[in-house]
Amino acid sequence: MNAGPASEPESLGGVHVKYLLHCPRQLWLYMRGYRPEGSSDLVSFGEIVDETTFTRRRDIDLGEAKIDWVTTGAVVHETKSSRAPSPAHEAQVRHYCLLLERRGVNVRSGVIHYPLIRRTVTVTWDDDARRSALETEAQARGVISAPAIPPRLERRRCRGCSYTDYCWG
Repeated sequence: MNAGPASEPESLGGVHVKYLLHCPRQLWLYMRGYRPEGSSDLVSFGEIVDETTFTRRRDIDLGEAKIDWVTTGAVVHETKSSRAPSPAHEAQVRHYCLLLERRGVNVRSGVIHYPLIRRTVTVTWDDDARRSALETEAQARGVISAPAIPPRLERRRCRGCSYTDYCWG
């Protein structure tokens, strides 16, 4: 693990937003090279759900982020293995909308797909959503550049997190 200070990334991806909103400590550790996700059963399950759902679509690789797919009319689509919608999922889609907009795409909205519960959530893309995405991005950069690790969450919020051993081991 590289324990040195993290350099600020030129661009932030969806994983940065997801980790920030799940646990700032997780984002801080991730940016310093601690990445236990590869041995997480929950991460593997999420990848399987992603790979076996909507198989006719193709990921959009922006370099710093991978969007599950974008439909005609510039609607961003994201698939989640979660059984419950989350504000963090919406923030991640808003971030993808921002990244596409920065590339000149006239984004219309986003949709989050929850195949395990057969539900979708529409994410609006307007001035308020843009401001929210910019604010989330600024918060992530603040956590990344912090010299000290953020405090750990209450233990019950860490259930299933691949970073549990680091924080509580």
